[in-house]
Amino acid sequence: MSTELPDLGVVFWPVGTGDSSTVVVTDEVLMQVDLNDRAKADDDDIPEVPVVDLLVEALPTGSDGRPFLAAFVLTHADKDHCSGFADLLDKATIGELWATPRMWREYLDDGDDADLCEDAKAFHEEVKRRVEAVKKAVADGEEIALGDRVLVVGYDTDEHKHAYHDLPEEYLLKPGISVTKINGVDYAGRFEAFIHAPFKDDCAAARNETSLSLQVTLTEGGGQDGKVLLFGDLAYETIMKIFKYSEDHDREQYLEWNLLLAPHHCSKRVMYVREDGKDVLKTDILEAFERHAREGSVVVASSHPIPAADVDGANPPHKKAADRYKDYSDRFICTMEWPSVEDPSPVVLGIDANGAQIVEDEVVEHSAKSADVAKAAGRKRGRLSEVAAAATAAGRYAGGVVSVSGTAAMTGSERVQAAIKADRGSEAAPTTAVGFGRDR
Repeated sequence: MSTELPDLGVVFWPVGTGDSSTVVVTDEVLMQVDLNDRAKADDDDIPEVPVVDLLVEALPTGSDGRPFLAAFVLTHADKDHCSGFADLLDKATIGELWATPRMWREYLDDGDDADLCEDAKAFHEEVKRRVEAVKKAVADGEEIALGDRVLVVGYDTDEHKHAYHDLPEEYLLKPGISVTKINGVDYAGRFEAFIHAPFKDDCAAARNETSLSLQVTLTEGGGQDGKVLLFGDLAYETIMKIFKYSEDHDREQYLEWNLLLAPHHCSKRVMYVREDGKDVLKTDILEAFERHAREGSVVVASSHPIPAADVDGANPPHKKAADRYKDYSDRFICTMEWPSVEDPSPVVLGIDANGAQIVEDEVVEHSAKSADVAKAAGRKRGRLSEVAAAATAAGRYAGGVVSVSGTAAMTGSERVQAAIKADRGSEAAPTTAVGFGRDR
């Protein structure tokens, strides 16, 4: 990889334990998959980046003169996947939203008492508004207005009870299909998203098991491509169902991966099942990951630093899961440890004529500085460089050392405990599971 970032790739932001992935298709087309912008990230002494502000800074300008995000994809409505959505919607125009039916079911079952965070509720209200806007535009024979497009992705046996049921077929996407359009524009040959889940049988399951699951393929002009698997917060049983179904239907190409975003933030529930009070390793899923991995495969855990040892009842990340990924892949990276716990930077997967590769930290740092110089000189830079530069040049570290309540001299595991205490107010596991811990 040269000292410049390519024009095509994916950025995984260091946002603690939560997902925030930016897919850069072209200079003008960016897709955000999940978001975890925490209020505490605005604190200069906290290592997590304020992803909304930095993303908005790096977005292109749309036809309405505002920062423009082509699409926002929500895998599921847990807080660590949608925090900051309302702020992002206020600061940028989002061309298209991808939503699963799960929230409609929650509102149907629980009404206004649905167990959703404020940003999840804001997302659902915006999706409902767009559903009505699309239906009206179609009925009137008009084009869908900027910022009104929506796709509902997945099955629900209660679909006929919800307003989205009346959307035209092109706005209702089911598992087992490929999508090459973003915001109504076809990018075939450059972008493809194959939808693996949610399955119809899981529509009433716990929220994590209704996660939208995708294989994203990005292809550069010469034909080299990179493939990313995104499973949201799925666990062992559902992921194995994805592998079995695709293998049984001769669709192995949609299981290939250069980069796997570790499901559920490096949770052990991906490869361990609780039996008779013990965690039992299921090697079949690890063998499935390995079977479909390309040469140079990379697993990325979007999480706090991996602990030195696992504690019963603790939320992800789990050391035993990280250890298994290291056994079955070529490389393992934790976002809050890349390139160091003291100074985390975005993990960037770049695709160019050499194929798909992780852009090493010194290249990202060089590109960030070059992007700042180019911006000052009024020169245009590739959008992947702009996104990486925004996160890299955030400048939130005192002396380049993470200082979560004065933790500069702590070990990695001690920093994890300090971060947990800062989040929860204590080091104890929560009595009620919230967000990514809901289905542990």
